[in-house]
Amino acid sequence: MNTISPSPKTHTSLQPSPQMPVIFVGHGSPMNAIEDNEFRQSWVKLGGSFGENRRWPKPQLILSISAHWLTRGWGLTAMALPLTIHDFGGFPTELHEQQYPAPGAPELAKQISQMIKQPENGFGTGENLQLDYDQWGFDHGTWSVLKPMFPDANIPVIQMSMDYNAHMQSHFELGLQLKELRQLGVLIIGSGNTVHNLRSMVRSAPNTEAFDWNKRFDEWVGGCIDSGNLRELTQFQSRGEDALLAHPSYEHFLPILYTAGATEQNDRVEYFNNTYQAKSIAMRSVIWY
Repeated sequence: MNTISPSPKTHTSLQPSPQMPVIFVGHGSPMNAIEDNEFRQSWVKLGGSFGENRRWPKPQLILSISAHWLTRGWGLTAMALPLTIHDFGGFPTELHEQQYPAPGAPELAKQISQMIKQPENGFGTGENLQLDYDQWGFDHGTWSVLKPMFPDANIPVIQMSMDYNAHMQSHFELGLQLKELRQLGVLIIGSGNTVHNLRSMVRSAPNTEAFDWNKRFDEWVGGCIDSGNLRELTQFQSRGEDALLAHPSYEHFLPILYTAGATEQNDRVEYFNNTYQAKSIAMRSVIWY
């Protein structure tokens, strides 16, 4: 079981704050959590941008939307001590031994569940978000990124699930509701990949190389972001064969729809890790602020 020492002071209600950024992180291989590579180094650097007298204040709470928690409807982790989930196989023991003992935030989860409604224009019910007290925790889409960013694990974290069967517009619409959390000290992080095809991986390929369909689809995503036409991202399946190759299953694309929805019209955009992994994964990551 995770332990936390010393016990961090956590808020029981969300407090007004300067506007927080919203971030989409391409997380790629779980090994990025422990390898000293360009991806992990950039996560460490990004985490150093938060805190007193830094670029952004320390978050009161992190809301993580990972590609790896899919449910019927939408839910939030609401346990006090979320477990670190090792939802992968075939990796070294060192990776399976990793823990991220950040606290949960049961009271904040209740508050957010009442603020955010499940979209009615998809498969949602219009009801509050569900609360999960014992089924999930932090999967690798969350902890593999947060551990390099915030290694002290002293910021409360809530993970939000996604309804894989919902209409694409529903994911974006829920993201629109999340934007008010940015004014309440909440750092919203979507963790997935703009391109994610494990079937076509070439593990020996350098990070500068990618299949042509990978480059085309990733560049289309960048074009939507650069133009501010973020809702167009919900139409990604119209990209034909490029979309099918980029996402044989699309759970890794969905988190960017939430982060895109949570942006403001006047947000600035920055990219980082704008390269590839194993030729068939795009690691493009985005900060809106």
